[in-house]
Amino acid sequence: MSTSPSTSTEPGKPVSSGRQQPSGRKLLRSTGTVGGFTLLSRILGLVRDVVFARLFGAAGLMDAFFVAFRIPNIFRRFFAEGSFSQAFVPVFAEYDEKGDHGAVRELVDQTAGTLGAILFAITALGVVGAPVFIAIFAPGFIAESNAADADRYGLAVDMLRWTFPYLLFISFTALAGGILNTYHRFTAAAFSPILLNVVLISFAAYVAPLYARPGMALAVGVFVAGLVQLICMLPSLMRIRLMPRPRLGFGHPGVRKILRLMLPGLFGSSVAQISILLDTLIASLLATGSISWLYYSDRLMEFPLGVFGIALATVMLPNLSRQHANGAAADFGMTLDWAMRLVVLIVMPATLGLILLAGPLLATLFYGGRFGAGDVEMATWSLVPFAAGLLGFTMVKVLAPGYFARQITTTPVRIGLIALGLNMILNVVIVGPWVLMGWPAPHAGLAAATSLCSFINSGLLYRGLRREGVISPAPGWGRFLLRVAVAAGVLAVVLVQAVPPTSAWLEADFWTRCLWLAAAVVGGACAYFAALFTVGFRIGDMRMQSAARTL
Repeated sequence: MSTSPSTSTEPGKPVSSGRQQPSGRKLLRSTGTVGGFTLLSRILGLVRDVVFARLFGAAGLMDAFFVAFRIPNIFRRFFAEGSFSQAFVPVFAEYDEKGDHGAVRELVDQTAGTLGAILFAITALGVVGAPVFIAIFAPGFIAESNAADADRYGLAVDMLRWTFPYLLFISFTALAGGILNTYHRFTAAAFSPILLNVVLISFAAYVAPLYARPGMALAVGVFVAGLVQLICMLPSLMRIRLMPRPRLGFGHPGVRKILRLMLPGLFGSSVAQISILLDTLIASLLATGSISWLYYSDRLMEFPLGVFGIALATVMLPNLSRQHANGAAADFGMTLDWAMRLVVLIVMPATLGLILLAGPLLATLFYGGRFGAGDVEMATWSLVPFAAGLLGFTMVKVLAPGYFARQITTTPVRIGLIALGLNMILNVVIVGPWVLMGWPAPHAGLAAATSLCSFINSGLLYRGLRREGVISPAPGWGRFLLRVAVAAGVLAVVLVQAVPPTSAWLEADFWTRCLWLAAAVVGGACAYFAALFTVGFRIGDMRMQSAARTL
C-alpha cells in the first residue's frame, strides 16, 4: 500500500475526504444530522409497530414473525452495524489517511467481494436450514399445546426463508455507510432505515390482506426493504467514486486485518443482541405473546437509544479512528469524555420518562384493534426494566468505539463474554423462581437481566479505558452529575404529579391520549431543562474544547 499522503487534487480522489478533525460543535452537528434522520426513522418505526399491533396484535402470528425477523437481525449486528463496521471503519480510515485513492479503492473492492462471499454462504445456510434455526432459537414453537398456536413453528420457518436474505442486503448497505461516514457524509446511511419502515408499513397495510397467510407478506416485505435500502446507497458511492467492484480478497493485507479485528468482535460488539436472542428462546417457552410483549417494549426503549446513542456512536467511530491514526491521544480521550457527559445529560431524562410513562406510552401507541388492555399491561411489565438499563445500553455504544477505533478487539470481547455469561445466569436465577412462584409476567425478568448486564458491560469497558490511560475524568464531573440529578428529580416530580394512571389512558379516546402524551413529554422536557438552567448549567458547557474547565 502506498503511504504517500493523498490530497483532494489526486485524480479520482473524492472531492471531500474526512481528514479534517472536527470540533465538538461539528461532532454535535453531525450527531444532530444523524439523529434527525434516525428520529424520523424511529417515528416511522413506531408507526410500523402501531400498524403491526393494531392489525395483528400480540398473538402467535407476530411471535413467529418477530423470531423470523430477529434471527437475520442478530447476524446483521455481526456483519453490519456491529463487528464488521467497527473493524472496517478504522482500517478504511487508516488507508484513506496514509494511502492514495488506488489503494483505498482496492481495499473497498476486495472487502466487498470477500464479505459478499461469506454472506452468500451464510444466507444460503439460513434459507436451507431455516427449520433448524427456528428450533434452536424458539424451541417452544415445536411442541405447541394450544391448537390456535400450532402453526407458529411452520409459519416461522417459511417466514425465515424470506427474511434471511435481508442479511446480505443490509450488510452491503452497512459497508457503503462505513465508507460514506468516514468522509463525514452521514445522510444516506441515516436515511436508508426510513425506507425499511415505509416498505414494511406498506406491506402490512396493503399487501398482507392479499395473502392467505398475512404474516408471509411481512416476511416478503423484509426482503424487499433490504434490497431497497441497498439501492438507496449506490448514488452516494458513485458521487465519491467508490462504488465497489467486488473481488475476492482473502489475501489482501487490509482485508486480512479487517477479518482479524472482526472475528473476535462478533461477540464483543453484539452482546446485547445475543442476550435478546436468549431472551427470545426462553420467552418462547412462556405464555403465547411473551415474545411480542418483549418486542414492543424493547422497541420503545430502542427509540431514544437509536435516535441518540447509536447516532453518537456512528459519528464518533470515524473521528476517533482518525485521531488514533494521527496519534492525537489527548483529543481521543477528550472526545470520549465529552460523549459520556452528553450521554448522561440526554439519557437520564429519557430513562425517567420511559419508566414513569411506560403504561401511557404503550396505551397511546399500541392500544386498540387486536392489541388489548392485557397486552398493554404485559408490555408495561417489561418496558420498565428495559428502560432502567437505557444508560447502560447507551454507554456501551459510546465506550466500545474507544477500543475499536484503536483496532483493539480482545478486551471488549472478553468483557462481552463476561456480560453474556452473567446474563444467562441471571435469566435462570430471575425467571426460574418467577415462574415457580406463579407470579405474573415472568418475561419481565428477562428484560431486567438484560438491563443489569448492560451496566456490567459498560462499567467494565470504562474501567478498561481508565486502566489503559485512554480516558480520565475531566474536572467538573461531580458538579455536572449533581446538576443533572437535581433536574431529573424535578422531572420525576412533575410526571408523577401530572400524569393520570394508565387506566384513565385506556378509557380515553385516541386523540385525547395523544394530547396527554404530548403535554407530558413537552412539559417534562421543559421542567428538566429549566431546572438545569436554574442550577447553573449552560449549553456552552458542552463545548468539547472546554471539557477540561467546564461545569
